[in-house]
Amino acid sequence: MDLDSFRALLTPRGQLALQSAAALEPREVDFLAHFTTLSRQFPADLARAALETAILRIEAATKFPFASQMYFTREAMEQASAHEVSAYRSQRFRGFRFLADLGCSIGADSLSLASLAPVVGIDLDPLRLAMARQNLIALGLGDQGRFLQANLEDPLPLDPSSNLALFFDPARRGSVRRVHSVRDYRPPLAIIREWLQCFPALAVKLSPGVRLEELTAYAAEIEFISLRGELKEAVLWFGPLASASRRATVLPGPHTLALPVIPGQQVKPGLPAQPSLLLSEPREFLYEPDASVLRAGLVEMLGAQLGAAQLDPDIAYLTADRLAPTPFARVWRVEDWLPFGMKRLRSALRQRGVGRVVVKKRGSPLQPEALIRDLRLKGDQERVIFLTHLRGRPIVILSTAEMEISPPAHSEG
Repeated sequence: MDLDSFRALLTPRGQLALQSAAALEPREVDFLAHFTTLSRQFPADLARAALETAILRIEAATKFPFASQMYFTREAMEQASAHEVSAYRSQRFRGFRFLADLGCSIGADSLSLASLAPVVGIDLDPLRLAMARQNLIALGLGDQGRFLQANLEDPLPLDPSSNLALFFDPARRGSVRRVHSVRDYRPPLAIIREWLQCFPALAVKLSPGVRLEELTAYAAEIEFISLRGELKEAVLWFGPLASASRRATVLPGPHTLALPVIPGQQVKPGLPAQPSLLLSEPREFLYEPDASVLRAGLVEMLGAQLGAAQLDPDIAYLTADRLAPTPFARVWRVEDWLPFGMKRLRSALRQRGVGRVVVKKRGSPLQPEALIRDLRLKGDQERVIFLTHLRGRPIVILSTAEMEISPPAHSEG
């Protein structure tokens, strides 16, 4: 879709085309058939724009509860944070008089920010800016936002004397694939050094797989956020927005586990975490920390809260004698464990009548599919088996199904 097609989509005839496209409940795989149908009633460019929008609205419904009112490009929709993540993140900006969304794209984050204070969105793409403006209007926030076309590598068109906080979402894709170094972001992360001189309240959205060694030069809190068990993003928080050294946040909730700043020590993402836990053989319960906890380097902090030990200093499984409800880990009851050996494992499973296994692993080179095939199991029972290490030695842990535990509605560590 180009800018002219988008503007046509906002006209009464364009809205009629969009309604007709939505009525088809279209899918990308059937694009040609749906396009042929719509083209009998509307000009080709308008039919294509309406159909693209209707398809993307359906696909975006998993990210945005109000997707049926929004406008997207495919790339912008795929790169946008889920609304639950954006809404949680925006709460740290509460209290600022003005907000800026740098690299605002279609305004997914501007929507959450605009619910707190007037926001200015800046982007280089005129189509995405037009969509961002319309998205705020569609959700009744049009008076809270204005949008500027500008290159972020030029001086920011913002007033440093105002009570202003910045949110920066750099592009993390090249012409073909994702980029993995902050030096290759567009603009590169280093540009924030200039901004921080005038705007100390700054947050930066990063890839969850960001290389931590590239961040040690920045005095900031780093937060890793997961949504329903899937790691979604990392955020650097600077100046008055920072409140910890490292943080892991689990949504919905929010539930957050934070490593506090040591007095007199500068906040840096590369700082080591606390001392290691004690090591132990598998106890009654086995915990698998959430991916946000792993990336934030807070496994030891979580283990201390749970009264748990580690199986191995290099493996992020925790084990404990008592069950402690937590939003930061999944938990299984340990049925048995044994040094790894194919014959020994096969015998243990057959004695229990196990015919189906779910294989989880950390630190093991074995491939789950190959292991399941080689076990040649028969029976009506099912088990979860963990391939891991105990003090450097390969072991296997047998467990029944994952336990369901209910954490408090909100928690902070």
